[in-house]
Amino acid sequence: MKKLIAVWALSILTFIIATPHPARAQQEPTVWIQVAAHPSLAQAEARARDFAARLPDVSGFSLGGGWYGVVLGPYSRTDAERVLQVYRAERQIPGDSFIAFSRNLRAQFYPVGPVETTPVVPPVASAEPTAPAPQTSPPQIAVADESPAEARRSEARLSRAEKQQLQIALQAQGFYSSAIDGSFGRGTRRSMADWQAANVVEPTGVLTTAQRKTLLDQYNAPLISVGMARVENADAGIALSVPTAEVAFARHESPFSIYERAGDLGAQVLLISQPGDARTLAGLYEILQTLEIVPLEGPRSRSGNSFTIEGRGNGIVTHAEATLRNGEIKGFTLIWPTGDDERRARIVTEMQNTFTRLDGVLDPTAGADAPQSVDLLSGLEIRKPRLSRTGFFVDAAGTVLTTSDVVAQCSQVTLDHDYPVDVVLDDAPNGVAVLRPRSPLAPMDVAQLAITAPRLQSDVAVAGFSYEGILGAPSLTWGTLSDLRSLDGNQGVARLALAAQSGDVGGPVLNANGAVLGMLLPRQVGSQQLPAGVSFAANAEALRAILARASVAATDQTDPQGSVPNAELVRKANGMTVLVSCWE
Repeated sequence: MKKLIAVWALSILTFIIATPHPARAQQEPTVWIQVAAHPSLAQAEARARDFAARLPDVSGFSLGGGWYGVVLGPYSRTDAERVLQVYRAERQIPGDSFIAFSRNLRAQFYPVGPVETTPVVPPVASAEPTAPAPQTSPPQIAVADESPAEARRSEARLSRAEKQQLQIALQAQGFYSSAIDGSFGRGTRRSMADWQAANVVEPTGVLTTAQRKTLLDQYNAPLISVGMARVENADAGIALSVPTAEVAFARHESPFSIYERAGDLGAQVLLISQPGDARTLAGLYEILQTLEIVPLEGPRSRSGNSFTIEGRGNGIVTHAEATLRNGEIKGFTLIWPTGDDERRARIVTEMQNTFTRLDGVLDPTAGADAPQSVDLLSGLEIRKPRLSRTGFFVDAAGTVLTTSDVVAQCSQVTLDHDYPVDVVLDDAPNGVAVLRPRSPLAPMDVAQLAITAPRLQSDVAVAGFSYEGILGAPSLTWGTLSDLRSLDGNQGVARLALAAQSGDVGGPVLNANGAVLGMLLPRQVGSQQLPAGVSFAANAEALRAILARASVAATDQTDPQGSVPNAELVRKANGMTVLVSCWE
C-alpha cells in the first residue's frame, strides 16, 4: 500500500511540473535541496556518489567553515518544495533535508566540471520507481577512530543528557523508537548498530567518539545550515542561540531588540524585554497580534505569567513567547518562511533550550528618536485589514447588519478589529450580510427599525466610519430622502441625496427621531458608478425580511412621533454603529 501511495504521489508531481515553465523559472529564485553535510571532503564525496546512484541532479559544494554539502537541483522554488515532499515521503532523502540557496554554496567538488545553475525540471517517474533504501540516511562513512573497548570507555564518560541527545539524534533519523532515557539498553544498542551499518562501518552497537560526532552533525545539519550560534544582548538582558546566517542585529525599539534579515530566507528575530506586571504582559500579548509579522491564523495561549503565539499566513510562520518573572518580561519571536517547518521547529526548540535571562531589561526609552508613524509600532508594521466598512447592532446579543462587500473573500471578519464574527447570512443580490459575534457582546444601543414610511425630502443621516476606522469613531453625514424606490423601481431600496464615503457603506440611515430607515449600499452597482451626491439604501422592510431569514428578531421603533435632539441622535448612532473589517 505504501508503495502505491508513493507512486501516486510522484505521478502527481510529474503531471504538475514535468513540462518546463520558462516564465516561472524567471520569476522564482533558483534553489537546491540540501540532503547532507559533512566535515570531511572524503565523506561528502562518498555520500554524493551514493545519492547519485539512486537520484538525478546530485551535486556537492563546499559550505565554508570546513563543511561540505550534498545537494539536489537546481530547481525553481515551487518545484523544489514538491520534490522535497515526494522524496521525503518515499524516504529517498533524510527527513531533515531542506531548501538551500545558491549564496550558501561555494566551490563545487562533485561532479567534476562546471555547475549547472539553470533550474531543471524534476524527472518523470517510471511506472515502477526504485525502492527506497532501507535506511533513512544514506551512507556517510563514519570514521572508526577507536576500538570497541576504547569506545565503551569514552562512552562511559558521557553524561545522561549527552546520552539522551544521541538517542534523540538516532530517533530523528528513524533508527530508534523507544524512550529518551539516557540508558543504553538493547534497543539503543540495536539502533546504534543499524546506524553504523547504514554509514558503512562495523556494526558493533557502540559508537566511537568520531561516530558520535558524525551522528550529531547529521542531526544538527539544519541548525548548522543557518549558522545557529549563541548571542548575548546585554541591553535586553537575554542570551540565546539565533540563526546568525539569516538574521543580524539592527536596532533597539522598546520592547524589542530587532534582528532583521541577513540572508535569502527573509527570517527575522525579535528579542522581547521590558519591565512590567501581569497587565503589561496581557497588553503585550494583544499588541503583538496587531503586527503584520504575526498572521491571524494559528494557536494562541496565555496564562497569568506567560504566553505563546503561533501565526501562519502570507508566506510566513511566526512563533512568539514571553514570560513574566520578578517584574521583567522577556521572550523572543521568530519569523520564518512557510514550507520549511521541520527546520523551523528545530530552530525554535534550540532557541527555547538556550534562552537565558541575564541581568537587566531593555531601556523603555530605547528607539524613542526613531521615525514615528500611525502604521508602525516599535518600528514594525501594524497589520491592516484588506478593507473596512460599517455595520450596526440589531439585537442585544450583538448581531450586526452590514454590506455584503465586506465579508467577501476574507480569512476573518471582525468588529472593531478585536471581535471575530461568523457570517450567518450573506444576501449578495441585495447587498446585505448578517454577522454574529463568536463571543456575546453587549451593545450600548440597538437599531430600532422604522415602522412608518418616511416622507420624501425629509432629513436623514448616515452613521459610518467614513475613513475606514482611522478616526476611531463613527461620523454622521446628513442628506435628504430623494425617493422611496431605486432608479429601476425596486421598492426595497430608497434613493438618497447624500455625499457618503466608501467607509460609510453598511451604516444605518436614521431619521430625525432616531429610527433606522435602512442600510447604506455601495455607490457602485456592478460596473455602474453613481453620480456624486447620489446614494441608495436597503429600506427597513427589506432589512426585516433578511433578518427573519437569519432567524433574528428585528427591534421595531416604539415611538414614531416627533424628533430627538441632535446630541441624542449622535449618542444613539455611536451606540449602535460598529466598524466591520475584512482580513486576509
